[in-house]
Amino acid sequence: MWFVYVVLGLIFFAAILYLLGNYTFWLPLRSAKLPRIVMLHQVTPHVEASGMNMPPAKFEQLLQYLVKKQAVFCFVSELDQYERQSNVFALSFDDGFQDNYQYAFPLLKKYNVKATIYLATQIEGIEKLNTAQIQEMSASGLIEFGAHTQHHVNLLKLSDEEAFAEMQASKKDVEVLVGKCLSFAYPFGRFNEKHQQMAKKIGFKNAVSTRKKVEAYTETNQFNIPRVSTHGAMNALQMRIALAKGRYKL
Repeated sequence: MWFVYVVLGLIFFAAILYLLGNYTFWLPLRSAKLPRIVMLHQVTPHVEASGMNMPPAKFEQLLQYLVKKQAVFCFVSELDQYERQSNVFALSFDDGFQDNYQYAFPLLKKYNVKATIYLATQIEGIEKLNTAQIQEMSASGLIEFGAHTQHHVNLLKLSDEEAFAEMQASKKDVEVLVGKCLSFAYPFGRFNEKHQQMAKKIGFKNAVSTRKKVEAYTETNQFNIPRVSTHGAMNALQMRIALAKGRYKL
């Protein structure tokens, strides 16, 4: 009989671990006065839901929830203008996938929501936004474009000179496309203090990381802004937990 109790105990313990690991409701609640910068990549129905892809139906659910809670939307480059504002959200997309135009952009227009797209201007291996799409999105007033290096490289694997060149060239590429480029995103979330100083020297206003957290926007983290972690398969409760605390799972 004791064996049954041991098995039941282990099952219960495993269930508790699963719950705590996949629903981080136990993390400290973050004030609504702190901005939420949401991290996204693809929005397509043709790829499985994942940490890289939030299918359009799920993305629309996210927008509906934010609009319903009367979120204040801004570009990442505008965060300093909303320091005294509560309920601020900045949606950000990395890489520059073409599905951002095909599926995300129509929904952003439908709900009148701003977003920032970080272009890796010479990235290979993905179907990426073309010049006409980029310029149409920029002209809408709902999309700002930031830089994400030219070739989507891990900056930590480059020399300082190579890293600086990648960052600076991507800024110039985006400026040629849309006239300005104010924000930067570190590919893979890999960078160090030197790269933060490079971003500042090159002329970026700020830069986002992949730190899964919610915190105040200050001069201290201006070039290391954390973002809210998302997943295309997260349920409604996980979505709310992520937006409240920065991450929905460990």
